[in-house]
Amino acid sequence: WKRTTAFVTSFRPSISGHCCLQPAYGEMCYHDNSLVSASLEALIQHLVPTVDYYPDRSYVFTFLLSSRLFLHPYELMTRVCHLCVEQQRSGDALLDKIRFREVAPKLVQLLTEWTETFPYDFRDDRMMRCLKDMTLHVARGDEYSWRAMQQMTQRLIKRLSALGQYEEAVAALNAAAQERPASLKTKQASAQRADILSVCDDPFVFAQQLTHIELVRGVVFMVSFSSSVPLFQGFFRKRKTSNLEAYVNWFNRLSYLVATEICMPTKKKHRARIIEFFIDVAQECFNIGNFNSLMAIITGMNMSPVARLKKTWNKVNTDKFEILEHQMDPSSNFSNYRTALRGATQRSETAHSSQEKIVIPFFSLLIKDIYFLNEGCANRLPNGHINFEKLWELAKHVSEFLVWRQVICPFDRDRRILQYLVTTAVYTEDELHLASYESEGPENNMEKDSRRSLRLIGFSN
Repeated sequence: WKRTTAFVTSFRPSISGHCCLQPAYGEMCYHDNSLVSASLEALIQHLVPTVDYYPDRSYVFTFLLSSRLFLHPYELMTRVCHLCVEQQRSGDALLDKIRFREVAPKLVQLLTEWTETFPYDFRDDRMMRCLKDMTLHVARGDEYSWRAMQQMTQRLIKRLSALGQYEEAVAALNAAAQERPASLKTKQASAQRADILSVCDDPFVFAQQLTHIELVRGVVFMVSFSSSVPLFQGFFRKRKTSNLEAYVNWFNRLSYLVATEICMPTKKKHRARIIEFFIDVAQECFNIGNFNSLMAIITGMNMSPVARLKKTWNKVNTDKFEILEHQMDPSSNFSNYRTALRGATQRSETAHSSQEKIVIPFFSLLIKDIYFLNEGCANRLPNGHINFEKLWELAKHVSEFLVWRQVICPFDRDRRILQYLVTTAVYTEDELHLASYESEGPENNMEKDSRRSLRLIGFSN
């Protein structure tokens, strides 16, 4: 982490007792060889490569991710490029050209990391203009780096195009879901609808298709999530992005689909078979590392219209389901799930196959963790320094989420199952309750009143 050039440094104790490095651009404070705080100017300077220095990749990721808390990506890129050029100036044109030729490959490397990790930043026309200007500047000093810049720009354009296609795919899925029938109303009305077992009776294949959907939606959301200014600011205060809403809506849809499939059949034996099917699907999701679909299924099976079907549940061996519930138990801040997630992450890091690399975290808990980390820690310390310890933690959470965006889903796509998952009609909450009462009658006066009210407001023909 120590910079060998460009800084004039001196050591002194910080106000917290840590050892501080005080460069010309402001203080940089370290503890146990880890950067804990610094001025914004010092952090920007620390990002700028020199002839004999290149920033650590973990620092590059952390600062590029979190710098948007303090300035726009365009402002950061402008300042970094300006500093990289200016610090090579000596007043001698020939010497300047030689020095820039030496630093140009490192500048290209930094911009390559930026474009590959946060491509959405470059949807800003100003960012692309700055990239073009730097390409022209590099061209005057080093032909090799100029060609590398051109190749980098071509990859970026292809990446942005691919991400646009992903977004269009998600939008198409959402539009298809919105075009479905508004409701099913009654068991008679839903009799014409296929049920899940007629579409797929193999839990492993079904879990594979759920994983396809999670990965497609995740790729779009993760990149925009980690590249948008609302990441830490208004993001959590009712300024949800369309990608975030799409991801939340998918979780809710899957939960309601599970509940609908269970409540819809008229025969108890059929309902029990569907419960057993979803328990097996949930187990396969756990085995794959698809924790988001796993939690959505458990949520659907624990909805009150499903949970009250005691006669149906009595026909089901619930041992496996209870184990899965225990794994996703919210007590002790989801400690069991966090242990399982660490295990899946370790498996992914040493994987020999694409399937073993899959890790799809429980999305809502990840957002909650980032929210509380952001709200619970100040961005700046009393001395005006940026709290870089907080930025390390934020980057750790986001990088764990980003790691599986690189995974190409190894499973074959089944168009019929995918179509069913995203377009088939599901019950609303009131419709679920009424269907549940029609399956197994009310057990007390409260349930009788509830059924009567639902019938009166038009949830039966």
